[in-house]
Amino acid sequence: MYSKEFVVPNQVNVEVSEGRVKVSGPNGSLERNFKLGGVKIEKKDNKIVVSSESERRKSKALVGTTVAHIQNLIEGVTKGFTYKLKIVYSHFPIQVKIGKDNVLFSNFLGEKTPRAAKIVGNTKVKIEGADIIVSGMDLEEVGQTASNLELATRRTGYDKKIFQDGCYIVSRE
Repeated sequence: MYSKEFVVPNQVNVEVSEGRVKVSGPNGSLERNFKLGGVKIEKKDNKIVVSSESERRKSKALVGTTVAHIQNLIEGVTKGFTYKLKIVYSHFPIQVKIGKDNVLFSNFLGEKTPRAAKIVGNTKVKIEGADIIVSGMDLEEVGQTASNLELATRRTGYDKKIFQDGCYIVSRE
């Protein structure tokens, strides 16, 4: 039998039932479904124990992945996640506008039609000058939104040393 355990911080409440983990903290609550074959999640006092009956390599990997996901949920409800992106242009000034569920990049390399990037989930996007700040509780939603912003301004077939225009991830917190 292989297992990993970790301590839950005081300000965080974790509920485990049938593979479903709900984490509540100062910033709000997140819920995730872990229906993985052979992996068992239990709460004992202020510890979370993730275990597997098998000692195989894949089972150990699933246990480690599940622990990492639960720790990301805990970090999300306590601190949250923030990605900073930088808008870079040398040819045409890029105008960025935030819509209801997307971000529009206008005048990218002189293109007439704006490019759109989807905002995933409950992620908040702010524009501060040439910086775009993406923040939220769920790491996967924040990371996917930042990636969507970066991919919206991607150009293929151009020399990257000359055409450096775009939106790029600068830091993660």
